[in-house]
Amino acid sequence: MTDPITIGEDFKPSPQFKTYYYLCLILTSLLVTAFIIFPVAIAEEPVLYILFGGGLIAVVAFVAVWIPLYYRSVVYHLSGTEMTWKRGVWFRGTGIVPYNRITNVDIVQGPLMRIFGISDLRIQTAGYSAQAQAEIRIEGIEEPEEVRELIMAQVRGRPSVAATTGGEETAPAPEDAVLAELRAIRRVLERMAEKEE
Repeated sequence: MTDPITIGEDFKPSPQFKTYYYLCLILTSLLVTAFIIFPVAIAEEPVLYILFGGGLIAVVAFVAVWIPLYYRSVVYHLSGTEMTWKRGVWFRGTGIVPYNRITNVDIVQGPLMRIFGISDLRIQTAGYSAQAQAEIRIEGIEEPEEVRELIMAQVRGRPSVAATTGGEETAPAPEDAVLAELRAIRRVLERMAEKEE
């Protein structure tokens, strides 16, 4: 189990994330061998066998070297106002997502991920809601429910991006929200009392 994720500190995917990627590489290699290399070997064409077999070995070696480099490059950070991410070995990507733009956080866990006890979080934002792909993915997390609640706790109470006017974020005072809720309850109770008469 990794250290708990907290606001203000960088965090990385679980170490199991690397093992998960290696298992995916092995399974993909076995499928390619079964459906491409093996039929070529049966056809008794040594040139094709060497070509496809050598290509598979080169790709597997390349990906095996890439996996730990990619794992080291992935860094996530949750601050008081936004979340950031960095990743990439040769082509590096970074992103910043303010909490007031987040619309939902989904947890995704495939069968292999379940074996390793890891999940991905897919975070949708107001600008990406119609897109099939999430704006940000937090990969290889061991306790996804806790991380989702940590993010959603930051999202709650902030005005949505459509409600802001470009100035500072201003949340309603807690007393105003309670007073509004009490007034709504009073109206409901008065309507119920009128119906009983």
